[in-house]
Amino acid sequence: MRGTTGGHSVCKAHLTVARRSAHPIVASEAPAEEYRVKGAFLLNFAKFVEWPPQVFKKPGDPIVICILGVNPFTPALDLAAREITVDSRTAVVKQIPDAQQAGQCQILFVSVSERKHVRAALDAVQKDSVLTVGESEGFVASGGVIEFSLEESKVRMEIGAGAAKRAGLHISAKLLSLAQSGRK
Repeated sequence: MRGTTGGHSVCKAHLTVARRSAHPIVASEAPAEEYRVKGAFLLNFAKFVEWPPQVFKKPGDPIVICILGVNPFTPALDLAAREITVDSRTAVVKQIPDAQQAGQCQILFVSVSERKHVRAALDAVQKDSVLTVGESEGFVASGGVIEFSLEESKVRMEIGAGAAKRAGLHISAKLLSLAQSGRK
């Protein structure tokens, strides 16, 4: 369902965290499964978002996914990124120490460990075409493009279409409809 938050178009999706076995996930396994799902989304966002041509200096430049804050994905995201190719571009994952380096990224994941610095991270990329993704409550309301949350074993995704437009990003109708489909 599309809604508005402070005049911004917002889409929400609810996605069940997939379980890989018939056994219930114990508390210690739940965060790992949550981040496998979120990591898969980060990689797949590259397939459903278009950046302005000037973002890439050369046709073969990689799509850079940056992690700001504590990296909850472990090496699995790095390994999975090596298998992704979008329009002849590979994907690479980089850990960045501060928001000032976020301009080199096409996708910026702001970890919940950076919740006190979300505004600074978003300000650092406001003139760049960066798909900002966060998991702190209010991330989209603060100007981020995609916000993840978890409720009852479901990864929820909220998309701030206004923030995407301001960043010069085109989010495909497929991704927007996915975000809408969970609210039906």
